[in-house]
Amino acid sequence: MNSSNSRAAAMPAAKSTLAQMIPVMLCFFAMGFVDLVGTATNYVQKDLGLSEASASIFPSLVFFWFLIFSVPTGMLMNKIGRKKTVLLSLAVTFLSLLIPLFGESYIIMLLAFSFLGIGNAIMQTSLNPLVSNLISSDKLASTLTFGQFVKAIASFSATIIAPWGAATAMMTFGLNWRILFLIYAVICLLSLAALGATPIHEEKADKVSGVGECIRLLGRPFILLCFIGIMCHVGIDVGTNTYAPKVISERLALDLNEAIFGTTVYFICRTAGCFIGSIVLRMMPARQFFGISVLMMASGMALLMTSHDLTLLFTGIGLIGFGNSNIFSVVFSQALIAAPDERNEVSGLMIMGLFGGTVFPLAMGAAAGSIGQLGSILVMSAGVLYLLFYTLKIKK
Repeated sequence: MNSSNSRAAAMPAAKSTLAQMIPVMLCFFAMGFVDLVGTATNYVQKDLGLSEASASIFPSLVFFWFLIFSVPTGMLMNKIGRKKTVLLSLAVTFLSLLIPLFGESYIIMLLAFSFLGIGNAIMQTSLNPLVSNLISSDKLASTLTFGQFVKAIASFSATIIAPWGAATAMMTFGLNWRILFLIYAVICLLSLAALGATPIHEEKADKVSGVGECIRLLGRPFILLCFIGIMCHVGIDVGTNTYAPKVISERLALDLNEAIFGTTVYFICRTAGCFIGSIVLRMMPARQFFGISVLMMASGMALLMTSHDLTLLFTGIGLIGFGNSNIFSVVFSQALIAAPDERNEVSGLMIMGLFGGTVFPLAMGAAAGSIGQLGSILVMSAGVLYLLFYTLKIKK
């Protein structure tokens, strides 16, 4: 009788967790909207006739806001809670997706990408710790990886929707490739409503930290290593999804709508890698899996440097996508586990590391302008070398 009662009591709890996780995973999908920046940058560059350096400002601008808003968001979570902070991020993201519907001038796109970066900085800082309210520490890395899998679906969807819009949607909607923003705006609104209607219990923060206290966490060697690791991960991610079509175009002289499939390959492989990683990380030590992932990225970089064959270039892009798919989840979870009493603050710091999405594209644009796309690949390869070093520091 007691056993029966305990099972009955456990069932509503399990249903409650599932009911909470579905809206949270829908938010991960909305988080993936930031990755449209690579695809959109190529179309904006073509439509406005921008130089390589001018076009690189767009992805850099998106990730610049991570430097400004991540740590303050960690403090905001301590005041209003994680769920309310995620809701705020969805509202800002929704606004960013509406702006391009009114035109595609340089100023309009700068505004749209700025708000997209601000919304995503707030979302990534608050959503990952919100998951820790629902999942135990031993399953955190695999759950965050599954969230990245959902996020990646949104990422590669952009590479399919934008070319379709460029080819056909102009006749129906008058938005060309920008129909991508309309579709994502509707999904963002659904995410906002779903999470808003979902009750989630959060433990109250013991303290409200200041910016100085958050930044001082970088004085802990392992937290600093994690911070740089996040910078390298996002730099490679943004760099590949922005510059892969450029590498293909330079090597094989393909049109943008054909070369953009390189970005699709990257996101398909990253999506598959996230799904597989969410399973394998439950069975394999994080260090071992991380090391395999980084070696795949190194192999992909080698193929991009040396290949002039489309199949080999796609293979290299795919290896980078598959390898880079689980880097964020492992590094982020390692940082949270290393400082369990300061998760909000650590989350803010780690998401501030997404500022690497500003640093890498600027460096890649400068290098590509000097020696061609080989220069952009060399910049990303430096990030891969750092991640090889970081592998040795991961706690078993």
